[in-house]
Amino acid sequence: MHDVAIRAKVGKITVSRVLRTPEKVAEKTRQRVLDAIRDLGYVPDGMAGALSSSRSKIVGALVSTLADSVFTSTIEGLSRNLRRSNYELLLANTDYAPELEDAAVRTLLSRRPDGLVLTSSQHTPQLRELLLRSNVPVVELWDLPENPIGHVVGFSNRLAGRAITEYLIARSHRKIAFIGGNRSGDVRGQQRAEGYQDVLLEAGLGAALFIDSPSPELSDVEAGAQGISSALERWPDLDAVICVSDPLAMGALCEAARKGINVPSDLAVTGFGGLELSQPAGLNLTTIEFPGKRIGEMAADILLNSEDSDTRQIVDLGFELIRRATA
Repeated sequence: MHDVAIRAKVGKITVSRVLRTPEKVAEKTRQRVLDAIRDLGYVPDGMAGALSSSRSKIVGALVSTLADSVFTSTIEGLSRNLRRSNYELLLANTDYAPELEDAAVRTLLSRRPDGLVLTSSQHTPQLRELLLRSNVPVVELWDLPENPIGHVVGFSNRLAGRAITEYLIARSHRKIAFIGGNRSGDVRGQQRAEGYQDVLLEAGLGAALFIDSPSPELSDVEAGAQGISSALERWPDLDAVICVSDPLAMGALCEAARKGINVPSDLAVTGFGGLELSQPAGLNLTTIEFPGKRIGEMAADILLNSEDSDTRQIVDLGFELIRRATA
């Protein structure tokens, strides 16, 4: 920092301000310091900065899966808003396994993060206790847990399951199967399946028709293809299928095409997620769209302002039923 100050012909305190609060430094002076930093190849000592300020400028995010793009927009929104305030994001994949989440949280806490973001609301009792005692702000995403650890930004997956099922019934579908939603640790999928089951019972349409996800070794697209084949073998008079995610719906649609099944006149197919592949230029899929990017942006804003408020924030961003060609 001393070398940068000499090169830029400013005091060390000005260099520090440019690094910490650049908006408080005049533009010409700020640019002179930034040019000196670039010319000298200076990289600030983050460890020393964290010790002096008690801020690591790091946020840890634990994502349930990196196998598909469901969380991509959330991570994009989270990372972008954090970066604007000079925070960095550390990412870990838990693969829906509580024991992996436990290990990842302990590793992240050893880095003294200024906040943690969790895309799962199902935790071991030991992890809940650890997080509550850590005094690190926590935001749980993509759900509305009954007993949150800290802040929450999400929506009701159960209501989303209800909404898509009610829509299909309103379109005169009566034999409706649900593919997926049984994966261990996938609370969101289970809640969507519960919403579907609730509506079937209320409508007097009999027992729910569940097709479990095939082997976890399969991709979601392969699982969707196998799932719809199993459903049609068990219930040949099926007239609609709800897939727990858009990638599963993609596999179901491809398999229906291979079998010569016309969608939607012979069989309606829907998904969850509102991913890019579901848009009219892609599958043109009827789906429940979730505000993934906004969830990430809101989580970042909560963490960045957590020092200014002791109030727990529970933010329900809702969802939208997107009606397209497949149903």
